[in-house]
Amino acid sequence: MTKHDDASAERPAARFDVIVIGAGQAGLAMGYFLARQRRRFVILDGADSIGAAWRDRWDSLVLFTPRRYDGLPGLAFPGDPDGYPTRDEVIAYLERYAATFELPVELGSAVRSLTTVDGRFVAELDDRSIEADQVVVATGPFQAPHVPALAAGLAPEVFQTHSTGYRRPGDLPEGSALVVGGGNTGFQIAKELSATRPVRLAVGSRQKPLPQRFLGRDLFWWLTKLGVLPKTVDSRIGRRMRDRDVLVGSSPRELRRRFGVDLKPRLVGASGRTVSFGDGSELEVDAVVWATGFRPDHSWIGLPVTDPEGRLRHRRGVTDAPGLYFLGLTWQHTRGSALLGWVKDDAKFVAERIEAFAKARVGAADEARENDDVGAPQQARLAQEA
Repeated sequence: MTKHDDASAERPAARFDVIVIGAGQAGLAMGYFLARQRRRFVILDGADSIGAAWRDRWDSLVLFTPRRYDGLPGLAFPGDPDGYPTRDEVIAYLERYAATFELPVELGSAVRSLTTVDGRFVAELDDRSIEADQVVVATGPFQAPHVPALAAGLAPEVFQTHSTGYRRPGDLPEGSALVVGGGNTGFQIAKELSATRPVRLAVGSRQKPLPQRFLGRDLFWWLTKLGVLPKTVDSRIGRRMRDRDVLVGSSPRELRRRFGVDLKPRLVGASGRTVSFGDGSELEVDAVVWATGFRPDHSWIGLPVTDPEGRLRHRRGVTDAPGLYFLGLTWQHTRGSALLGWVKDDAKFVAERIEAFAKARVGAADEARENDDVGAPQQARLAQEA
């Protein structure tokens, strides 16, 4: 053990009411409600900047929700309320949000493990430990970039990147490009690349294309007006929607006709420069962008929060471990749970559970003290009689 390690081991752990892990939109929204409750809390993030997940997106990214729907609690998103913010606008807004409410964000503070000791949560960082009565894991849905195993079959000269590594068309070498993934990310990247090269898009699942605007109104105006967004994951609509890709402002027909992108079925094989698809067709590629999403990574949580299949067990973010919560998950409660402008609803709910938990703990402690106060004279009398 080095001298630094000795000093870290001897340093008493800092103690808080609540630890929030993640300084993205979910963590900041949580911080807003905790500050209003006057909790002693800290927001930890391993990145060197706020909103790191947004910084890992491509330069031209534009949200498909208008600014009027993109604000976190207490601070409206600036600009034309009917316009659509860019990636850089979102980053600037999140930084401004943390500064406006003076949220206690500690960057460069990755949590390596989370356990419990004597009824308190212990978060282990690289250089210290932090304890708290309650913890909110607000790391969101963009955790471990997923690339299919068949990518290993491509030749070294074929350029490959996950969508998190894609910034602009100039990053790719000249020649044809294959984008793999039929979600909004795959469609948007394929559109952008089509201006400079031949592009194919491999889609392995059915999508539900929805127009960005309908009858002069934005899609999200209609979804809000018709009461679709508040539908929960357990509702009939929620069960149908949660497992389907919903395309907003894109469609396969538009991609073919307007942008000249050739749509292919599911990618099933890769060898050298050749890729093969579910319909038996093959083609040679110069570059591949994997818009294949993310996988959750909660391996650092040393508590029983998953089922045998590795899925998180929770009810609207509340886990079976008392005092431990999740926030910002896809379909945590509704379609909007992981969206910038709707995460506040789940954050408010979790904040209410945190307050109830804290009050219950204080009540239990007061009752224990009262029992001790009543019991002490009785014990003294019994001792005298003995």
